Amino acid sequence: MKIVDFEPSLAMAFKRLNYEWLQRYFRVEDIDERILSNPQAEVIDHGGYILFAVDEDQAIGTVALKHHGDACFELTKMAVTAGQQGRGVGKALLTAAIQRYNEISGQKMFLESHSSLETAIKLYEAAGFRHAARPSGSDYARSDTYMVFSQS
Repeated sequence: MKIVDFEPSLAMAFKRLNYEWLQRYFRVEDIDERILSNPQAEVIDHGGYILFAVDEDQAIGTVALKHHGDACFELTKMAVTAGQQGRGVGKALLTAAIQRYNEISGQKMFLESHSSLETAIKLYEAAGFRHAARPSGSDYARSDTYMVFSQS
């Protein structure tokens, strides 16, 4: 398995991987549709990054760092295809996203999730994310968890 950066040929994989988990646990919201249908314009062109876990030339996982200005990034759209879960793909993606955040001298990184995703929440906590009060409303109806990355 290797971690690679977004390229236009991976846009459909970004959508497919995220639709898979969203439809399993929740529903695809308008904001999801907008981002997943045009990752170049919605993430990359605004100074963000999308990473993929690729195994045997197949995208098996993805994660995005969506730029919100002032060196603030949202860790979002993290998904691993069901058949590859439990192999450390999510951890590898999260580690690569944190490494990229550090490389670009990010000042704040946050994520939104749902408390029912216990495995994901534990992964985020182990990587240095801490639960925090949400500074404003969420764009996601499903979000009941807000976490901020802390290096220490």
